[in-house]
Amino acid sequence: MSHQLRLEMNTWQKGEKNVKRYLFLILFATSCSYKPVVDTSGRSGTFDYSKADDITNDLQHCKYLAKENSNALIESSKYAWNYYFRAYTLWLSPKAEYTYSKVYKNCLTNRGHSVIN
Repeated sequence: MSHQLRLEMNTWQKGEKNVKRYLFLILFATSCSYKPVVDTSGRSGTFDYSKADDITNDLQHCKYLAKENSNALIESSKYAWNYYFRAYTLWLSPKAEYTYSKVYKNCLTNRGHSVIN
């Protein structure tokens, strides 16, 4: 094997490792990036008084509960499925639901906050 061919193969293999590394970092960073929009001026209809006073504490508690009850690796694989692999099936396959955002949203809603998204 010539020296030039070996050099090109080593360069290609290094490039492939970098692409895999960046893809993993992107998927991991975006897996738990849900930030709910909460309507703090209105009431949810469940309570006679506004629950906006407790929003900071509730956001911290719900974020902690969502992290404890979801797996970052599984959430990132759902992200990859929804935005990369479903395109190959022409978006006909069902979308995977994110556990982290569902738990976060349910927690805030059950604490009496009106979550918009």
